[in-house]
Amino acid sequence: MWDDARLLFLIALPFLGSGVVAMLPRDARDTAGLLTGVVTLLASAIVASFYGDMASAAVIRSSVEWLPSLGFNFTIRLDGFAWVMAGLVTIIGFLVVVYARYYMSRRDPVPRFFSFLLAFMGSMLGVVLSGNLIQMVFFWELTSLFSFLLIGYWHHNPGAREGARMALTVTGIGGLCLFAGVMVIGHIVGSYDLDRVLGAGEIIRSHDLYRTALVLVLLGALTKSAQFPFHFWLPQAMAAPTPVSAYLHSATMVKVGVFLLARLWPVLGGTEPWFWIVGGAGVTTLLLGAYIAIFQNDLKGLLAYSTISHLGLITLLLGLGSPLGVVAAVFHLLNHATFKCSLFMAAGIIDHESGSRDIRRLSGLFRFMPITATLAMVAAAAMAGVPLLNGFLSKEMFFAETIVEHVDSLFDEALPFLATVAGMFSVAYSLRLIIDVFFGPPPVGLPRTPHEPPHWMRFPVELLVLACLLVGIIPAMTIGPFLHIAVSSILGDRTPYYSLAVWHGLNFPLLMSVVAMVGGVLVYLLLRGYLASGQEGPPLLRRLKAQRIFERIMVVVSWKWARQLESLFGTRRLQPQLRLLVCLALLAAIFPLYVEGFGPRRLSFQKLDWHGFDTAFALMWLVGMACAIMAAIQAKYHRLAALVMLGGAGLATCITFVWLSAPDLALTQLLVEIVTTVLLLLGLRWIPKRVEGDDAGRITIRMRVRRGWDLAASITAGAGIAMLSYAIMTRPLPDSIASFFLERAYTEGGGTNVVNVILVDFRGFDTLGEITVLAIVALTVFALLRRFRPAPESIGMPEQQRLQAAYDIAHPDRKPDETVAEYLMIPRLIMLWLFPVIGVFAVYIFMRGHDMPGGGFAAGVAMSISFILQYMASGTRWVEDHLRILPVRWIGVGLLTALFTGLGAWLFGYPFLTSHFQYVTLPVIGKVPMASALLFDLGVYSLVVGATVLMLIALAHQSIRSPKPSRKGAPPLAGQGTPPPAGMGGR
Repeated sequence: MWDDARLLFLIALPFLGSGVVAMLPRDARDTAGLLTGVVTLLASAIVASFYGDMASAAVIRSSVEWLPSLGFNFTIRLDGFAWVMAGLVTIIGFLVVVYARYYMSRRDPVPRFFSFLLAFMGSMLGVVLSGNLIQMVFFWELTSLFSFLLIGYWHHNPGAREGARMALTVTGIGGLCLFAGVMVIGHIVGSYDLDRVLGAGEIIRSHDLYRTALVLVLLGALTKSAQFPFHFWLPQAMAAPTPVSAYLHSATMVKVGVFLLARLWPVLGGTEPWFWIVGGAGVTTLLLGAYIAIFQNDLKGLLAYSTISHLGLITLLLGLGSPLGVVAAVFHLLNHATFKCSLFMAAGIIDHESGSRDIRRLSGLFRFMPITATLAMVAAAAMAGVPLLNGFLSKEMFFAETIVEHVDSLFDEALPFLATVAGMFSVAYSLRLIIDVFFGPPPVGLPRTPHEPPHWMRFPVELLVLACLLVGIIPAMTIGPFLHIAVSSILGDRTPYYSLAVWHGLNFPLLMSVVAMVGGVLVYLLLRGYLASGQEGPPLLRRLKAQRIFERIMVVVSWKWARQLESLFGTRRLQPQLRLLVCLALLAAIFPLYVEGFGPRRLSFQKLDWHGFDTAFALMWLVGMACAIMAAIQAKYHRLAALVMLGGAGLATCITFVWLSAPDLALTQLLVEIVTTVLLLLGLRWIPKRVEGDDAGRITIRMRVRRGWDLAASITAGAGIAMLSYAIMTRPLPDSIASFFLERAYTEGGGTNVVNVILVDFRGFDTLGEITVLAIVALTVFALLRRFRPAPESIGMPEQQRLQAAYDIAHPDRKPDETVAEYLMIPRLIMLWLFPVIGVFAVYIFMRGHDMPGGGFAAGVAMSISFILQYMASGTRWVEDHLRILPVRWIGVGLLTALFTGLGAWLFGYPFLTSHFQYVTLPVIGKVPMASALLFDLGVYSLVVGATVLMLIALAHQSIRSPKPSRKGAPPLAGQGTPPPAGMGGR
């Protein structure tokens, strides 16, 4: 139980910290840094507390039921490999936070930065600790989302925006492929549980869908780890702040792909397709990244391409398919995290203290910042594979693995030579970093005079470089236990013997190292003149850029094809768009009916009881049909009249529900009709005028054809809905799902209102998704509408004056002394007095909803009506000053209430959103039924109020209220947007 609590807290802690930090003021730089440091340090301590379990090769699982009927649970699984990765994420995360505290400017919104960083850390922990493949994909996509926010943190920089967009596009598409591959694996195994998947390697590799699953999973892994041909997004991410680059390149974002390859190596590895795809991508990335890195003039660009190259090395080792290759890959993964993080931090220090990252402008920095220069040179030597540093040991293991035969092919025979060439390139770009930056004449023309940074800014670099030295000198005592824990959890009984000794005698890998170092020095000397000339880009590959290919593809897809689709289907008019949507819905509905052979002949018209024909009901329907037809006709001439007719058709629908014993639907329909009518009234002025042409005859024919299409589509849709409704209502009760809910609504849900019990209990997960979508829609509507402003003729006109003008137009025969204020006084008083009445009514239908018609949704709509009446009665300014609604907070409170109600079931050992009910004795009232679903319904109520009022207020402000003048007295420009209304919950 204690282990379960620690694991759950480890996942939740970064997200909780992110939420708290996000609420800090913009200038709370020190508080945000301190709080983030405490969270990351505490997370590191929790990870370290599992060392004893991991040393004994234990696998700790904590599973919470989520959707047990679908076999999906929220499972956290901690084994040795996940533990080592979690340690990297948290410990390096803590060092990055300490570094960022001094790196970030006071002018930056630092709390937002640390909030994104903590959320990203939580997503990474979710990936490495997930015991369910679907759950892992969910956190996988969260890493893409939060890396997008981190890379684009300086959103005023076009390069940051472009780099963030490119990273999200590439890794997001890869994530979708991974999700599809996980679905295929789950289909093969029959489960998404990681333990069951890891134990079904033979079944997966022998299945016909193995290649499909392999390709899809590898697309996800290779895009995330920036492997060829998807490597181009990583250098563009260098526009992010240096702490972000250090974190992404060392322990998080790009390491997720190779983590997945190592995690699924026992399942998908060891086959020829795996060898050719993974090994081929790895060796290509290894060589290409190392070669391009030599010619980078940006210090962070050099480190970015070196990261690509080292990730290719790890991918190649995993692609070889041998257990020793896995050992070398995990070892180099750990080594790379230490020296690459320290190098990025050193690059950030140079940029921070000198004002430039251009290698062509930097030289002789050793005399200005000797300590930082020494640390950077040691880390660069580790990257180059110099003896007595950690990079040398894993590079030796890599060289040793390349000379072993894996697949009898020319590629396998060429691997030692290719690995040696890659080693030469790594020595060359490491030498360029050391010599060109820290030696030579003093720099000239830098924005700032270089100097040493504050000690605590350099402290993380010192720790990481010390780790490089200790691992390189005494590897068995330092990294040995952790490496064994990680490797044995992946390979199990297949774990081979390996040695971490510094000296293995004179052997072929040592010869390859010597050749690589000597050759690297020669390559650097030969290219020094070319590099000093300041030319951009590497020779031979200057024109061939994957980034340019990607941009051209994006232009074709998002511009050319999109414009073509827009020209075919797009229009400024709403009617053709609705026609297209209705036709597509019709095709989607007809296709399954056609496949199943369902048609009018299968309807049981013999069951019609014509003797019970109700004339009044038929007349009411005729009235409703007439209203619908008149609404369609009046839409051409008078939109307000059409809206009134539409309300009449809706009222007929409400009466129908009452007639057919569906009071819940009738109540909801009536309330929705009221809100929809107000919404459409407020939005009428935004509907564009009809487009008129010169040739009236041609327009008339076109309009007739369009009306014919609309008539045919409406008749088909109406007939189809009527047919389905009749088929459902005439089915025998035992053959439908209705009997299931009728029998269990009270015994299992604690309520006699079956509709409400279904919404908040049996299908509570669906309702949670629906209210989440509603919240997103409301926020989107508000975000779009706030950028519009009223018509030019109403700008600057007081609200009372606009109302008077509208009244004068509508009443040309008014008396000279008659004003709109006198005309509206009585309706305003009525609307003001209705506020407490409707509020009490909303509480009433909310409290009775579990047993009688009502519920959270209906009560929320009713309460929103009371709010909007106040806007209509007293104007927006009065409501803002006297009745602060804050709909955004209503939305947030509602969503959190519904979510935490579901999570509360976990505390009692039940699946997510499991409800509980019992009778409670209240003073005076006596025994009353109480259900936990009432809290869930309260969340629905709050969110519906907030979402509805937010949309209505957004329209009301744009339709009624004139924008506040700017400081110079002029109204805001359309591109700047209208200031957000007061009472909206803050910006």
